[in-house]
Amino acid sequence: MATRRERLRYRFDNSMSKGTPALIGWLALVTVVMVVIFAGLSIVFADKDVHDSWYDALWGSLMRAMDPGTVAGDNEGSTIFTVLGFAITIGGLLIVSSLVGVLTTGLDNKLTELRKGRSRIVESGHTVLVGWSDQVFTIIPELVEANASEARSCIAILGDGDKLEMEEELRTRVGDTGKTRIVVRSGSTAEPTDLDLLSLDTARSVIVLSPAGADPDAHVVKTLLALTNRNWRRRRPPIIASVTDSGNRVAAELAANGHAQVVDTDDIASRLIVQTCRQSGLSVVVTDLLDFGGDEIYMRTEPKLTGFPYGEALFAYETASLIGIRRGDGSVVLNPPMDTQVMDGDQMIVIAEDDSTVRLVRGFPPVVQQAITHPAREAAPPERTLMLGWNSRAPKIVAELDQYVAPGSILNVAAAVDESAFAFELPNLALNVKECDTTDRITLESLEPGMFDHIIVLADDRLESQHADSRTLVTLLHLRDLASRTGQRFPIVSEMNDDRNRRLAQVTKADDFVVGTKLISLLMTQLSENPHLGGVFRYLFDADGSEIYLKPATDYIHPGMTVSFATVIASARARGETAIGYRLTVEATAPPNYGVVLNPGKSDPVTLGPRDLVIVLAED
Repeated sequence: MATRRERLRYRFDNSMSKGTPALIGWLALVTVVMVVIFAGLSIVFADKDVHDSWYDALWGSLMRAMDPGTVAGDNEGSTIFTVLGFAITIGGLLIVSSLVGVLTTGLDNKLTELRKGRSRIVESGHTVLVGWSDQVFTIIPELVEANASEARSCIAILGDGDKLEMEEELRTRVGDTGKTRIVVRSGSTAEPTDLDLLSLDTARSVIVLSPAGADPDAHVVKTLLALTNRNWRRRRPPIIASVTDSGNRVAAELAANGHAQVVDTDDIASRLIVQTCRQSGLSVVVTDLLDFGGDEIYMRTEPKLTGFPYGEALFAYETASLIGIRRGDGSVVLNPPMDTQVMDGDQMIVIAEDDSTVRLVRGFPPVVQQAITHPAREAAPPERTLMLGWNSRAPKIVAELDQYVAPGSILNVAAAVDESAFAFELPNLALNVKECDTTDRITLESLEPGMFDHIIVLADDRLESQHADSRTLVTLLHLRDLASRTGQRFPIVSEMNDDRNRRLAQVTKADDFVVGTKLISLLMTQLSENPHLGGVFRYLFDADGSEIYLKPATDYIHPGMTVSFATVIASARARGETAIGYRLTVEATAPPNYGVVLNPGKSDPVTLGPRDLVIVLAED
């Protein structure tokens, strides 16, 4: 059985373990006891004229304990009184020095805790980023742009790194965020107590980021489980996450239990690479739709259009382009049949620079029928495609390409990969494989790139992302030099891991660059601002249904004639397509738009040449 001394010691230890407040409390208690004892002794042993009252004795004792200089004035009283004053002064010095040490340690611990980012934020209507990766540096500028019209906005980030290091990296790579405040917290994205630091119940939306390193999807699934099983006190905000491997999408959706939209990075990136390689400029169009710097997709309820067929509603806006309808049940259809009627409760899906600019016009602009061409539709000829490099997305890219090309088309793959990776059937493509190093100049010359209609350069995901991009740059530079020496033009689409490397690669004059992580980050940002856009983007990136195409302008209007863009829309409508813009070939190499004009005004004059393109939504 524990002794009384052991029990007292145990209680004392427990109180001391409570930290700085407990230590200050014990020092205060010792001070009070010491002052009371000295005051009592001074009244008993000191001369009667030293203290007029008990209060005076207590005050004098306290002053001697707190101020060592007080004892120097003790010229009156007995020797015992002087000794007692000196003793309490020494005790006071010990207590004050201990108090200074306790306060210094406590303050240092508090500052260390603040640096670790462990305090709970108190915000409402903020956007939460759960995780830390390079996606942060794409998403934050877009959110800042989206919130530019708001008086105050906030972005909260939970990362597993050091708070100060994350904040410094944000200052370096993002810069000034204007009226948007960035709040960083450090902790585990799968730990409920760490998630509670972010005030999730009052957040506008939550974006779950894929971390860098091995098996990022496992971390995303774990984070989704933590969010799903969390005790939500109020409403549950929209949650957006992404997986890098299509095989993990089902697991992520099960973990989310229907409470999150899961973006399949592999699937979308593969589709964009295939679509972009077959039509130059598509990546510029998609980027424009996904970022907040130009035109975006909005949804509006327009009761005045109820009963109108879709084909007539195409001309209902001057500064916005109608592309589809969102039905009352939440289903989405883009570029529906032109006789599709707008029903009560439907929302118009439009492309516009800003929601405030979307207004109905009073009258339709004139259409110049004489400018409209009526070319006969011809069957697409077989195509020749060269793929340089190989990665985990390549099989999906090959399968996707097979759905677009005509029977008899050829795909040549040149990569450092074993032929066993090509064990799948392709009804439209004839597949040829050559195992080689795509950065070798002699090898590239032997492939005769000028003989192909399309060239795809893939980033090797077996290498670190910067190393892979470096090898891609070497390949592109060799191709550029081959093109300049032979006088041939190589239509090239290149995959990049880092958008900063894409800017470096512009010197190679490739037709398009697909930066999968950037496009996925932009897509997730759009969904965080409007979750209903998920159905629109799923429809847009699906191989079935209508997609974005850039088609020869001569299929729509006579070259050289100046007409309003409404005439181009009318011509596309006659083909069952929705025109949303055009691309001028003479400006195809001029950044930042590369000749792409998206969502021009219906009355804007347009003069298209024989090599220019019209951007449409069409089924093929």
